[in-house]
Amino acid sequence: MRLKKIFLATIAVIISVTCTGCRQNSHSSNKISTRKITPVDFSHVKINDNFWSPRLKNHVLHTLPVCIDQIENKTGRIRNFENAARRSGEHSGIFYDDSDVYKALEGMAYSLINNPNPELERKADEWIDKFAAAQEPDGYINTFYTLTGRDKRWTNMDKHEMYCAGHMMEAAVAYYKATGKRKLLDVSIRMADHMMDRFGPGKRHWVPGHEEIELALVKLYEVTNREKYLDFAYWLLEERGHGHGSKGTEGTWNPMYYQDEMPVRELSTINGHAVRAMYLFCGMADVAALKNEAGYVDALNRLWDDVVLTKMYLTGGIGSSRHNEGFTEPYDLPNHEAYCETCASVGMVYWNSRMHQLTGDSKYMDVLERSMYNGALAGVSLKGDLFFYVNPLASYGDHHRKEWYGTACCPSQISRFLPSIGNYIYGTSERAVWVNLYIGNKADVNTGKETMTLVQETSYPWDGNVTLTVESLKKSVRKEFRLRIPGWCKNYTVAVNGESITDPLIEKGYLVIDRKWKSGDKVTLALDMPSETVQADPRVKENSGKRAVQRGPIVYCAEETDNPSFDELTLSPPARFKETFNPTLLNGVTTIDAVSGDDTIRFIPYYAWDNREAGQMKVWMNYNE
Repeated sequence: MRLKKIFLATIAVIISVTCTGCRQNSHSSNKISTRKITPVDFSHVKINDNFWSPRLKNHVLHTLPVCIDQIENKTGRIRNFENAARRSGEHSGIFYDDSDVYKALEGMAYSLINNPNPELERKADEWIDKFAAAQEPDGYINTFYTLTGRDKRWTNMDKHEMYCAGHMMEAAVAYYKATGKRKLLDVSIRMADHMMDRFGPGKRHWVPGHEEIELALVKLYEVTNREKYLDFAYWLLEERGHGHGSKGTEGTWNPMYYQDEMPVRELSTINGHAVRAMYLFCGMADVAALKNEAGYVDALNRLWDDVVLTKMYLTGGIGSSRHNEGFTEPYDLPNHEAYCETCASVGMVYWNSRMHQLTGDSKYMDVLERSMYNGALAGVSLKGDLFFYVNPLASYGDHHRKEWYGTACCPSQISRFLPSIGNYIYGTSERAVWVNLYIGNKADVNTGKETMTLVQETSYPWDGNVTLTVESLKKSVRKEFRLRIPGWCKNYTVAVNGESITDPLIEKGYLVIDRKWKSGDKVTLALDMPSETVQADPRVKENSGKRAVQRGPIVYCAEETDNPSFDELTLSPPARFKETFNPTLLNGVTTIDAVSGDDTIRFIPYYAWDNREAGQMKVWMNYNE
């Protein structure tokens, strides 16, 4: 009951993403980055949006409480830390369970930035005290090995020791930025130093079986300005592809599954486990930006083409195979059997954001948006209390969200992803302010000379009308506004202060407005958003003779509860689409009715399926040409 009060108190605060008391880094990295774009941190973006604000509210009311309750009461995850601190007792659960606690803490930190709450902060401090007590004198922290056999530490590269450490580091950086408290940051530094005492040039080889530590070390470097952590991340990436991977005496190492078949700069095709690959690519992008590693960027470009053009679902989900939670051959994209782990869709958001920062190409934001609104958002119920691990594109009616899983990476992933979506809306470069996503918000954007307050108003994704107002600016500033024209949009209009711009400049998918801006300036953008049928690549045999329906960034599906003759549903070319916004259905959605004569097929957004009566669902429909 006390936990519920914490979140009821929190929700009394307006859902915002402003940084009240957010600490700027006392140590910020001074290494020159080759990133073309710097994202505007979500701590400077206050979301006020009919689509996203209710989801942020439910994150506070339901998602975080579910995660905390599971971690503290319904599983032994927190008890593992308590036992490890005493150096006695059993380990409960799986060897990587520590990571779920760290990810939930990261979500708590982001929630504190969004909505300061003393009781939630005390809960986080209580957890951090337990983590610190569980750390061994030499800096090592991992409850599984502390409780099951310290002699087995660092003997099996698949046992997620560095993976768990990486998630701890991400949580530590997030909590330090949110509160200025560095206890967990110091724990993370000691663990990083412990690893570097054992591994590195002239020391032991190590290939992390589940990538994550690489991107986390970059975050640790950025907040401490200790370049050795960046160098260690680089060394770990360079360890791959040289035959160093090993599970010790506990099994055979599969180089392809672990992205260890060749040096990372030589990679051209994505293989193995989908989430591990996403975290690897994020780490490569981070290191490439700071080390000016062109070979990594070239590899990432090849990998992006392979993923997006041959192995990505319409929903932005990736990983078609259940047996390896990852990839098989190109164009093998089954619907009922699709795996599409929620964590992998979130990973697509993380990776594509980094690729956009390196290049300024809107194609990465197009994929980010597709994954965010469809593959990732489907991973959580509308209420925010149930989660999908697997996200198929068709169901016989027997696939449902759950409150938790034995492997609970997806609920904790959602808990940290949702409150940070403000990270992806804006970016800045020397000459430009980049508007990447269309979400209602008020943001403070540092233009280099002046801070510009921008207000974005929109009903996106239900319509494409966007208004961007320069609300506050002390002195006029000459800057480019770069507005993303989504890849799905074929027609649009734009005006500044009511004056239309004809034949605007488009660069890499961004509409460029170069002018001197002053307070009160207003940009209006209208993106045409018709309902459309989508045809799969003919090499995707599963979807031969089928079509899907998409409107704007939203992929649609048909559920049996709306379509009683489900097995006979067939789209045909004469079908006329009728869009209707229904504020009482599924927390407010635009439905699409495909009307052909006396036949009507009702479509709802894919992310909203399995929130009503159980029944069949499908994205790809039989198509009668």
